[in-house]
Amino acid sequence: MPTRRHLLHSLALSPLALAAARPALAGTAEIYAPGGIAIGGTDPVSYFTDGGPRSGSPRAALMWRGAVWHFASDASRAAFEMNPARYAPRYGGYCAFALAKGALAPTVPDAFTIHEGRLYLNYSLDIRARWRTDAEGNIAAANQHWPTILG
Repeated sequence: MPTRRHLLHSLALSPLALAAARPALAGTAEIYAPGGIAIGGTDPVSYFTDGGPRSGSPRAALMWRGAVWHFASDASRAAFEMNPARYAPRYGGYCAFALAKGALAPTVPDAFTIHEGRLYLNYSLDIRARWRTDAEGNIAAANQHWPTILG
Protein backbone atom coordinates (compact mmCIF):
# COMPACT_ATOMS: atom_id res chain seq x y z
CA MET A 1 0.00 0.00 0.00
CA PRO A 2 1.48 3.38 -1.01
CA THR A 3 2.37 5.68 1.83
CA ARG A 4 1.88 9.43 1.88
CA ARG A 5 5.64 9.82 1.47
CA HIS A 6 5.57 7.57 -1.64
CA LEU A 7 2.70 9.61 -3.12
CA LEU A 8 4.48 12.91 -2.49
CA HIS A 9 7.68 11.55 -4.00
CA SER A 10 5.76 10.43 -7.10
CA LEU A 11 4.19 13.85 -7.45
CA ALA A 12 7.57 15.52 -7.13
CA LEU A 13 8.78 13.59 -10.15
CA SER A 14 5.86 14.75 -12.30
CA PRO A 15 6.46 17.74 -14.61
CA LEU A 16 3.17 19.19 -13.42
CA ALA A 17 3.79 18.39 -9.76
CA LEU A 18 3.38 21.85 -8.38
CA ALA A 19 1.05 23.27 -11.00
CA ALA A 20 -1.33 20.47 -11.86
CA ALA A 21 -1.72 19.18 -8.35
CA ARG A 22 -3.26 22.49 -7.34
CA PRO A 23 -7.03 22.32 -7.16
CA ALA A 24 -8.98 25.39 -8.17
CA LEU A 25 -9.82 27.80 -5.40
CA ALA A 26 -13.27 29.31 -5.08
CA GLY A 27 -13.51 32.28 -7.37
CA THR A 28 -10.59 31.35 -9.64
CA ALA A 29 -10.51 33.76 -12.61
CA GLU A 30 -12.10 32.54 -15.83
CA ILE A 31 -9.06 33.67 -17.82
CA TYR A 32 -5.50 32.73 -16.86
CA ALA A 33 -3.94 36.19 -16.81
CA PRO A 34 -1.05 36.81 -14.41
CA GLY A 35 -0.86 40.51 -13.74
CA GLY A 36 -4.19 40.88 -15.53
CA ILE A 37 -2.67 40.23 -18.99
CA ALA A 38 -3.96 37.20 -20.96
CA ILE A 39 -1.45 34.85 -22.63
CA GLY A 40 1.46 36.87 -21.29
CA GLY A 41 0.71 39.68 -23.75
CA THR A 42 0.71 37.40 -26.79
CA ASP A 43 -1.70 38.22 -29.62
CA PRO A 44 -4.25 35.34 -29.69
CA VAL A 45 -5.11 36.01 -33.33
CA SER A 46 -1.47 35.49 -34.34
CA TYR A 47 -1.71 31.75 -33.64
CA PHE A 48 -4.16 31.54 -36.53
CA THR A 49 -2.77 34.18 -38.89
CA ASP A 50 0.97 33.82 -38.30
CA GLY A 51 1.11 30.13 -37.39
CA GLY A 52 2.33 30.84 -33.87
CA PRO A 53 2.59 33.32 -31.05
CA ARG A 54 3.45 36.93 -31.73
CA SER A 55 3.88 39.57 -29.06
CA GLY A 56 1.04 41.98 -28.70
CA SER A 57 1.20 45.59 -27.65
CA PRO A 58 -0.60 47.55 -24.94
CA ARG A 59 -1.32 50.12 -27.67
CA ALA A 60 -3.67 47.61 -29.31
CA ALA A 61 -5.34 46.14 -26.25
CA LEU A 62 -8.84 45.45 -25.02
CA MET A 63 -10.56 44.11 -21.94
CA TRP A 64 -12.50 40.86 -22.35
CA ARG A 65 -13.81 38.57 -19.62
CA GLY A 66 -11.87 40.32 -16.89
CA ALA A 67 -8.45 40.24 -18.59
CA VAL A 68 -6.51 42.59 -20.82
CA TRP A 69 -5.65 41.10 -24.21
CA HIS A 70 -2.81 42.52 -26.28
CA PHE A 71 -2.70 42.44 -30.07
CA ALA A 72 0.07 42.95 -32.62
CA SER A 73 -2.13 45.23 -34.74
CA ASP A 74 -5.45 47.00 -34.84
CA ALA A 75 -6.58 44.44 -37.43
CA SER A 76 -5.90 41.59 -34.99
CA ARG A 77 -7.79 43.39 -32.26
CA ALA A 78 -10.74 43.97 -34.61
CA ALA A 79 -10.79 40.28 -35.62
CA PHE A 80 -10.85 39.26 -31.96
CA GLU A 81 -13.60 41.76 -31.15
CA MET A 82 -15.75 40.34 -33.95
CA ASN A 83 -15.40 36.73 -32.71
CA PRO A 84 -13.47 36.30 -29.45
CA ALA A 85 -14.61 32.68 -29.03
CA ARG A 86 -12.81 31.79 -32.27
CA TYR A 87 -9.45 33.20 -31.14
CA ALA A 88 -9.36 32.94 -27.36
CA PRO A 89 -7.66 29.83 -26.01
CA ARG A 90 -9.94 27.08 -24.76
CA TYR A 91 -10.31 26.71 -21.01
CA GLY A 92 -9.48 30.36 -20.40
CA GLY A 93 -5.86 29.79 -21.34
CA TYR A 94 -5.22 27.33 -18.50
CA CYS A 95 -3.25 24.19 -19.35
CA ALA A 96 -5.48 21.84 -21.36
CA PHE A 97 -3.58 18.75 -20.17
CA ALA A 98 -3.84 19.65 -16.48
CA LEU A 99 -7.52 20.38 -16.92
CA ALA A 100 -8.00 16.93 -18.45
CA LYS A 101 -6.55 15.56 -15.21
CA GLY A 102 -8.90 17.68 -13.09
CA ALA A 103 -6.52 20.47 -12.08
CA LEU A 104 -5.53 23.97 -13.14
CA ALA A 105 -2.02 24.87 -14.25
CA PRO A 106 -0.38 27.90 -15.85
CA THR A 107 0.65 27.97 -19.48
CA VAL A 108 3.34 29.38 -21.72
CA PRO A 109 2.54 30.95 -25.09
CA ASP A 110 4.89 28.68 -27.08
CA ALA A 111 3.25 25.44 -25.88
CA PHE A 112 0.22 25.67 -28.15
CA THR A 113 -1.85 23.50 -30.46
CA ILE A 114 -4.52 24.46 -32.95
CA HIS A 115 -6.91 21.51 -33.00
CA GLU A 116 -10.08 21.58 -35.09
CA GLY A 117 -9.90 25.35 -35.32
CA ARG A 118 -9.46 25.97 -31.58
CA LEU A 119 -6.41 27.16 -29.65
CA TYR A 120 -5.19 25.05 -26.72
CA LEU A 121 -2.32 26.03 -24.43
CA ASN A 122 -0.16 23.85 -22.22
CA TYR A 123 2.18 24.18 -19.25
CA SER A 124 5.31 23.38 -21.29
CA LEU A 125 6.43 21.93 -24.60
CA ASP A 126 6.90 18.51 -22.95
CA ILE A 127 3.35 18.57 -21.59
CA ARG A 128 2.09 19.69 -24.99
CA ALA A 129 3.68 16.57 -26.52
CA ARG A 130 1.91 14.40 -23.94
CA TRP A 131 -1.40 16.21 -24.53
CA ARG A 132 -1.14 15.74 -28.29
CA THR A 133 -0.81 11.95 -27.99
CA ASP A 134 -4.55 11.85 -27.27
CA ALA A 135 -5.91 15.30 -28.02
CA GLU A 136 -9.49 14.06 -28.50
CA GLY A 137 -9.49 12.12 -25.23
CA ASN A 138 -7.85 14.98 -23.35
CA ILE A 139 -10.39 17.47 -24.71
CA ALA A 140 -13.27 15.20 -23.70
CA ALA A 141 -11.81 14.84 -20.19
CA ALA A 142 -11.12 18.59 -19.88
CA ASN A 143 -14.66 19.39 -21.00
CA GLN A 144 -15.92 17.37 -18.03
CA HIS A 145 -14.14 19.78 -15.67
CA TRP A 146 -14.63 23.09 -17.47
CA PRO A 147 -15.83 25.57 -16.22
CA THR A 148 -16.99 24.02 -12.94
CA ILE A 149 -13.35 23.64 -11.81
CA LEU A 150 -13.22 27.41 -11.37
CA GLY A 151 -15.48 27.12 -8.33
